[in-house]
Amino acid sequence: MLIHPMPNPVALQLGPVAIHWYGLMYVLAFALFIALGRVRIRQPHIAALGWKNQDLDDMLFYGMLGVVVGGRLGEVLFYRPGYFFANPIEILQVWHGGMSFHGGFIGVLIAMWFWSRKAKRNLLDVYDFIAPMVPLGYACGRLGNFINAELPGRVAGDQTLPWAMLWPDTRYPLWPDPVFLEGLRHPSPIYQMLVDGLLVFIILWLFARHARPRLAVGAMYTLLYGCARFFTEYFRTPDWETTVLGLPITSGQVLSLPMIVAAIAMLVWSYRRKAYGVAPVTA
Repeated sequence: MLIHPMPNPVALQLGPVAIHWYGLMYVLAFALFIALGRVRIRQPHIAALGWKNQDLDDMLFYGMLGVVVGGRLGEVLFYRPGYFFANPIEILQVWHGGMSFHGGFIGVLIAMWFWSRKAKRNLLDVYDFIAPMVPLGYACGRLGNFINAELPGRVAGDQTLPWAMLWPDTRYPLWPDPVFLEGLRHPSPIYQMLVDGLLVFIILWLFARHARPRLAVGAMYTLLYGCARFFTEYFRTPDWETTVLGLPITSGQVLSLPMIVAAIAMLVWSYRRKAYGVAPVTA
């Protein structure tokens, strides 16, 4: 029987300053964004559009703001508005975890809109450029969720499943005598790290290695993530759940369905138009 390892969420204590694993996962995510971006810039079809390392560095600042602000506001508005409105000071305590991907996704799109205006680039080209660098960053965030014992999975239907585990109830102290949720559970953050993150990254990176019509890469990411998230939600304890056509659907699935529908429409538009990105005009 596996038990969640319950590591100390604080990776390093420097006097009064605590460095949390969750925060380090975001640092790793941004570092991977830069590293993958440097590789992507060297791809011939990307270099032909005039992308430079300076663009990547400049874009990262905007992206970080979009991820953090959008992700936190998404968690507050989409998942736990009653709790956060009753405890507003905790909205700022992002090191405790609690970041919504869908909120971060919207936040990054808004941030990239501002950056594209500044850089005089088409927003669709920007989305195509950054999309393949996003999934591994997402995977880092889910690893942070696992370290924090967030997002417990559903109780495994097969209690002999080799990787099902006892999951600590974070409403109680984790040390020295943790209280566990009932039953052996799916480690849903690991599922989402591997499927929504790593698998989506591999497929999208291979797809984006060749020139595609404008918006095709961004739309493909939206479709892949939406489908992957819809699937992995079946293994995660929902934040809230409703019914559609008599079938139960979780909060994450509700938020992913518009992504899937929009992505299909964007792919159809992209391949019918078959327009390719254009390097910005410089003075």
